[in-house]
Amino acid sequence: MKAVICGAGIAGLTLAQRLDGMGWDVVVLEKAHGPREQGYMVDFFGPGYDAAEAMGLLPRLTELGYQVDEVAYVDEGGRRRAGLDYGRFAQGVGGRLLSIMRPDLERALREALPGRVDVRYGTGPRHVEETGDGVSVTLVDGRVEHADLLVGADGIHSTVRRLVFGAEDRFLRHLGFHTAAFVLDAPGLLPEVDGRFCLTDTVGRQMGFYGLRDGNVAVFAVHRSTEHEHPDDARAALRAEYGGLGWLVPRALERCPPHGELYYDHVAQIVMDKWSRGRTVLTGDAAHAVSLLAGQGASLGMAGACVLAEELGRGGSVVEGVAAYERRWRPVAEDRQRAGRAAAEWFLPSTEARLRVRRAAMRLSALPGVSRLLMRSLSGKPSSAAAHGHRGTP
Repeated sequence: MKAVICGAGIAGLTLAQRLDGMGWDVVVLEKAHGPREQGYMVDFFGPGYDAAEAMGLLPRLTELGYQVDEVAYVDEGGRRRAGLDYGRFAQGVGGRLLSIMRPDLERALREALPGRVDVRYGTGPRHVEETGDGVSVTLVDGRVEHADLLVGADGIHSTVRRLVFGAEDRFLRHLGFHTAAFVLDAPGLLPEVDGRFCLTDTVGRQMGFYGLRDGNVAVFAVHRSTEHEHPDDARAALRAEYGGLGWLVPRALERCPPHGELYYDHVAQIVMDKWSRGRTVLTGDAAHAVSLLAGQGASLGMAGACVLAEELGRGGSVVEGVAAYERRWRPVAEDRQRAGRAAAEWFLPSTEARLRVRRAAMRLSALPGVSRLLMRSLSGKPSSAAAHGHRGTP
């Protein structure tokens, strides 16, 4: 059996490793010309954490992860207004949580990928055609790959989804935010944020900072916007939107990398009635992006890919395996999407009154049991859908 996987991100690399272990011939196509260095810190927990443990990746992820003592919300002068003790936050998921830069998570997955898996950068699909007993994928360079299965694991702006299911705007649910992330070589900022994830305690727009082990500082920004188009110049847009904020923000904007060298996107979800058509299936953000408001995109990408591999390995046909994957995984993804939408006001309050409510809730989180309830309210219901069968490397 042969699979062509489009996307060398978390879902695509996970699936490649699992299918290879089941004896499949695997080709991974990635339109970027190399591993991506852009991205932000993710709180990695839930079904993806379970999947990483089963794959034997937890020691490496722990090594690459970061120790965060607190999520602190600060005023214009950098004084702490409110915060969450990260240890208490982790207790809400039984301590099974780690903080890791998304590029480092992908790095660990690449390291675990067997050399026989054919990973090609700087290419992707141009045309897809069902052939009865398989699928034919014409690449942008004119080469043709014939496979038993085509997988779109190529993110929220999936090319596979567009080619097979239709235009992106049919499935994209905008949540009313834009976000950006970049890394600064700014040693002077590190002492002010080291060991903490620091966020401006502001209405409608927010910038966050956290230190990295190489001495750099990672910057995360999110603001409310009804605009559905990307700005022509992301750096100029960030400077215009966040220019009125204080503390470290002016220095970050001054050193912000140019357009094309920073991550910038809408905060959105992908909502589809069906994730497969014939021998093509979507997984990860391409199928069910939950948005950064839900905070579990990386976890769902890894766990969902494991579920897909498991169902394909049960001995039925490819089409039957794909259908079983969707029946099992869709309830999990849809629950996390609902949790993400519900968390919008907590994530970035739209009024001063709601900002004060968030501060009060964080003060209460220090009480026994409250941090667990808060974590569950933000992350959705626990799920065992990804825990049935992927124990150990196949």
